[in-house]
Amino acid sequence: MDERMKEFARRARAEGLVDVAYTETDSPVGRLLLAATRRGLVRVAFERDRLDQLLEDLAERLSPRVLEAPAELDDVRRELDEYFEGRRHEFDLPLDWSLTTGEFRRRILERTARIPYGETASYRDVATAAGNERAVRAAGTALGANPSGYGGGLEAKRFLLDLESGRARVA
Repeated sequence: MDERMKEFARRARAEGLVDVAYTETDSPVGRLLLAATRRGLVRVAFERDRLDQLLEDLAERLSPRVLEAPAELDDVRRELDEYFEGRRHEFDLPLDWSLTTGEFRRRILERTARIPYGETASYRDVATAAGNERAVRAAGTALGANPSGYGGGLEAKRFLLDLESGRARVA
């Protein structure tokens, strides 16, 4: 992004003309799209998702005022870099749950976000923590419908599990 575009993005944000800021960033699991609102991080998507479709979805579901504004996501990129380097085990970023529909789904995702670094939980564990131990399939469905998705593929999933278990090589 050239300096003129950076200034445009900064001015648009300062004047309240941007509801969703986004950028792309490189990571060990591929290129990621990051999107945030004033409330917090609203979307993380893998490169295999089409950028134009992701932006269209954000515009339809949140606001048509979507703008590439990398500086607005500096904290997100910094925390992700620290995580991938093995130096960060908890994120301090505010989250915007606007794309999550349904109270139970939101409880599932909130509970999943609290699983400690290096640990895993079964769908039953997550369903129980969300208030319905018998909703195992619903927990799986909620995680599959996560607006930040998990479309990274098995290789990315294995890398993340290895990273948190200490088996991955980090930069």
